[in-house]
Amino acid sequence: MERRPRTQAPALCCGRAGTRPRMTDPTERFSSRVDNYVRYRPSYPPAALAFLGAHCGLRPGAYVADVGSGTGILTALLLAAGAHVAAIEPNAGMRAAAERALAREPRFVSIAASAEATSLADGSIDLWIAAQAFHWFKVAATRREALRVVRAGAYGALLWNEHPAAGSAFLQDYEALVRRHAPDYDQVVGSRVDAPAMREFFGGEYAEERFPNQQLFDLEGLTGRLMSSSYAPEPGHPQHAPLLEGLRVLFARHERGGRVVFPYVTILDYAQLKPPR
Repeated sequence: MERRPRTQAPALCCGRAGTRPRMTDPTERFSSRVDNYVRYRPSYPPAALAFLGAHCGLRPGAYVADVGSGTGILTALLLAAGAHVAAIEPNAGMRAAAERALAREPRFVSIAASAEATSLADGSIDLWIAAQAFHWFKVAATRREALRVVRAGAYGALLWNEHPAAGSAFLQDYEALVRRHAPDYDQVVGSRVDAPAMREFFGGEYAEERFPNQQLFDLEGLTGRLMSSSYAPEPGHPQHAPLLEGLRVLFARHERGGRVVFPYVTILDYAQLKPPR
């Protein structure tokens, strides 16, 4: 019999667990992109998970809040590390995708909640982490909530798959193409790794580590990767067809053996979450 994912966990949830938070407009941007997100978004390199284990409290038996967990890309890696994971995700479609993939995992808890109101119990979390999601959060409210749910001395961590500063010729052409046809590109990408917002969240300075990462794509995969992004114009938008035609031309220019390399640098920002003095 297939085990349905739990939506609450007595060891983690408090009295607010019965309240379903209002979904926010930013998270709804991904509702039509779930299938592409599941199939084509990058994972995170083993070295980043090893670092979390060595320095941030990720260990077998730890209780981890994966906040803005989406389709469960990071959640699956945290579970593989032996942690109990409360996956906090307000978008119903993305949450359902994670539940389908991880329903048989006994240490997986799926919670319909936001970063600002997780429904987790006070002092129940050993590691608070968000991957590719922090830019959608309300920073002050998220900090208050994180301080409420973590144990004393627990770490907070933010993971990002970003384009490397010294991009390849392919990546330079890809970004130029997207800027021509996706009006939201610079606004969304520019808001992600925001140092002042992260200092506000952590309550001061934080440390950073970087790890190489990449994906290999054929044209179908490259198209899916682009369309998984919240800024990519969807079918019916006047820029959708020109964007995909430009992508076909770009792929033909750069492919080798029917594939292109899509490079990333995985950025890990982390610090102990300490209340204000």
